[in-house]
Amino acid sequence: MVLRLTKDGLLACCFLCPPFCAITRAMLQLRGVNKFFADRQIFNAIDWHVRSGDRIGLCGENGAGKSTLLKLLAGRVEADSGQLQSAKGTTFGYLPQDGLEHRGRSLFDEVHSALEELLAIQAELSALETRLAASHSATDLDRYAELQTLFEDRGGYSMEAEVGKVLSGLGFSTSDYKRPCEEFSGGWQMRIALARLLLQRPTLLLLDEPTNHLDLPARNWLEDYLCHYPYAVVLVSHDRFFLDQVVGRIVEIWNGQLTEYPGNYSRYLIARDERVRALREAKRQQDDEIERIQAFITRFRYQANKAALVQSRVKQLDKIERISLPPERKRIAFSFPAPPKGGRIALELKKAGQSYGELQVLKDIDLVVEQGERIALIGPNGAGKSTLMRLLAGVEDPAAGERMTGHNLVQAYFAQDQAAELNPRRDVLAELSADSPYDMVPKLRNILGSFLFSGDEVEKPVRVLSGGERNRLALAKLLLRPANLLLLDEPTNHLDLQSKQVLLEALKGYKGTIVFVSHDRYFVDQLASRVLEIDAGRVESYFGNYEDFLRAKQKLGDLSHSSRRVEQVVSRSEGGSVQSRDDRRQGHAERKQQQRKQQKRERELKQLETEIEGLEKELSDIEQLMADPQLYQDQDKWRSASQSHRQVKDRLEERYKRWETLSESS
Repeated sequence: MVLRLTKDGLLACCFLCPPFCAITRAMLQLRGVNKFFADRQIFNAIDWHVRSGDRIGLCGENGAGKSTLLKLLAGRVEADSGQLQSAKGTTFGYLPQDGLEHRGRSLFDEVHSALEELLAIQAELSALETRLAASHSATDLDRYAELQTLFEDRGGYSMEAEVGKVLSGLGFSTSDYKRPCEEFSGGWQMRIALARLLLQRPTLLLLDEPTNHLDLPARNWLEDYLCHYPYAVVLVSHDRFFLDQVVGRIVEIWNGQLTEYPGNYSRYLIARDERVRALREAKRQQDDEIERIQAFITRFRYQANKAALVQSRVKQLDKIERISLPPERKRIAFSFPAPPKGGRIALELKKAGQSYGELQVLKDIDLVVEQGERIALIGPNGAGKSTLMRLLAGVEDPAAGERMTGHNLVQAYFAQDQAAELNPRRDVLAELSADSPYDMVPKLRNILGSFLFSGDEVEKPVRVLSGGERNRLALAKLLLRPANLLLLDEPTNHLDLQSKQVLLEALKGYKGTIVFVSHDRYFVDQLASRVLEIDAGRVESYFGNYEDFLRAKQKLGDLSHSSRRVEQVVSRSEGGSVQSRDDRRQGHAERKQQQRKQQKRERELKQLETEIEGLEKELSDIEQLMADPQLYQDQDKWRSASQSHRQVKDRLEERYKRWETLSESS
């Protein structure tokens, strides 16, 4: 028996159908779900299940329906048709992308209130203690003992420590605990909501872009927390690094359908490309077959002696289930203009500092940016990354020290709020034209096309653009004038995974100097040649990419950037002094063995799928035969058919069980 959400939001009991029973560990299932927005179909008769302990990442283009699917699972929106069934005892926790606000309590009290069940037990224990001080009632003593055991089992005596652990992990300091919630900005409001959700520990955790407002240390902490979370997690994230570490299954939403891929995001990219290639080849073969059948019908349509053959071909054509190819994905595809030649040193800060009133943000910064470097600025929110970017860009003068530019420096600065600088009264093309040199005017539509603004979209008013569209337009404006120094403060904000990847490839091909801020660890790891860590007003330089930075912190004994991730990076190190040669050889052998096991599982899965398909066809044929009343006139034939039906069904059930076992182990 399961619980089903009815239209009025109540839970109703219903018996499991056989397909649901087969998925013994499923805690939630969608069956034949359709969802429309106006005349657009978001989901087309989708069937899907979530099992206890699943780690699922939802992927797809912006607007594909990722957030809608999370809202469906959370009961925030209703399906237009179909059923959502959940197992008894399933609790839901949902974090939207934005729009949450907390007020009226201090930070600690607000987050602490998420443990309402424990707080209720604590209040009852306190009341019982008062009563027991006056009279030693046996009933009260029994109830007190029962509640005390329950309170201890559920971590009641450590709940304040747990609140502190979660708040600290998400970047709050102890000095924030007594601050009223309304003093925190939108990004911190979402952290408060996430803290409450994690402390409630629902059996199905639904997270829509949980890393959007987190800096790198908080992302590392959340990643580690979710990897050890004891229940199911379904999430949407545009952080590839985060998806690779947390999820064990990717569900792609494409053309109203859900397609599952085992493994993390990197494995999904490979498997998806293979699937699309196979789909295209199958479509080509099907088109050839349809063309051949249609040619036969056209040739012999009016020949009486071929009428039966023509009708047979017509029926054959009607039975063909046409393969529908998904549309090609639109992506940003561009390259930066060739930069003008500059000097060896692009930019330099000497003993630079910045303060706002009594708040000292940066102090005694000595920094030389050399031509061709790709420097990533990292550090917790509020450490001064954007302040340093403004000093480098010359937007702010340093309160102390000096900023010196190199020979023939031509810079382009993309601020964190660059999209806010767009004129909302203009349309997309007019906004780009306003800052364009005369010789670039003929190329403007091509530039906009490469940033996904094509056709009538170039006439969309800036004021109606989404966050991602605004960022793409602001990035497009960087292409108007060649620069040899790019200063980019969070250029990947609001970009989906595919757009981030193409931006990354464009920056890799850029011949000038780049200084950038990003909380996307994959982006930092792939692009940076030097990492500057900003903390406590100081800047520490580490040569190499993000993994090199983590390795250096490990050697210094600093595990604040997630010890688990540091250990993973170090264990992957080839030729580093941290591992012995034997350890590396053993690790390589273990990886190869795991790879061989996985390949064997995949081969067996493929073979099982072929056998299951054949057995299902055989079973269907037998059932069609058994549906014929004439069969029962011959007892021998009926017994033979009945025995064959039982044998095929048993073999099919055996294959199903083996397939499920292999699927779960992979």
